[in-house]
Amino acid sequence: MLDENIKRFNAEVPILAQWDDHETRNNWYPGQIILNDDRYTVKDVNLLSQRARQAFLEYLPIGYTTNEPDKAKIYRSFKHGPLLDIFMMDERTYRGPNSPNNQPVLSKDTAFAGTTQIQWLKRQLLLSKATWKVIASDMPLGLIVRDGTTDFEAWANGDGPALGRELELADLLRFIKNKNIQNVVWLTADVHYAAAHYYNPAKAQFTDFKPFWEFVAGPLNSGTFGPNQLENTFGPQLIFQSLPPGTKANRPPSEGLQFFGGVKIDAYRTHLISFRRTSRIDTNR
Repeated sequence: MLDENIKRFNAEVPILAQWDDHETRNNWYPGQIILNDDRYTVKDVNLLSQRARQAFLEYLPIGYTTNEPDKAKIYRSFKHGPLLDIFMMDERTYRGPNSPNNQPVLSKDTAFAGTTQIQWLKRQLLLSKATWKVIASDMPLGLIVRDGTTDFEAWANGDGPALGRELELADLLRFIKNKNIQNVVWLTADVHYAAAHYYNPAKAQFTDFKPFWEFVAGPLNSGTFGPNQLENTFGPQLIFQSLPPGTKANRPPSEGLQFFGGVKIDAYRTHLISFRRTSRIDTNR
């Protein structure tokens, strides 16, 4: 943290931080017990995640008010004048277990953001007067992220009707349509590449929602993986992705396939514009 480049970056660039799985361990969920992995002397993921949460909040402090230190509220919202509201989600703390994700009705096992957080997000969207409402989601919406051979890590569970965790997302998208909330854009993460998806109800299995855009940005300094498979439940159309299909896993920065995304709002026309940048490493320095 005392490196001159890091200090200059932190002085110039505001950071709105979210947490995901690797603060604790890959693909973790509350209540998980680690089996068949001798690297861990502590097997209770609830205890590991409590320690990870403390480390996260010390490294990237968040202002919050809570009577439960182990439940420090990571989901929150930010206003940037009349043009932009940002809603930061927490899709790790309140989720149910990773599973085949094909339950036909909502329950504690299908929770992803969780009922309390979803209700909060609905209220925030209704109250927002901003031109653009950006939902920052830890995980992508229509990309399949697996946990082992039978379970799923994100919302998506494969082609077909909304099931499992997708029911929570379907409920939110239906709410946005029914309340006629305008200009909702999703910024998502977790996968190790960049992409732009347009969600079209005319192409979807679940159709009760307004069309919207999702922009995916992978980690800033991790090996490049992907691309992941898109499912058809919410009708995503692939408009851009930074990796060609079939590329080898864990590509280094020297191959020129590290990407970060940018979004800006034209203050005069109030248009929202997305763009991408390639981050290249000069191997001579």
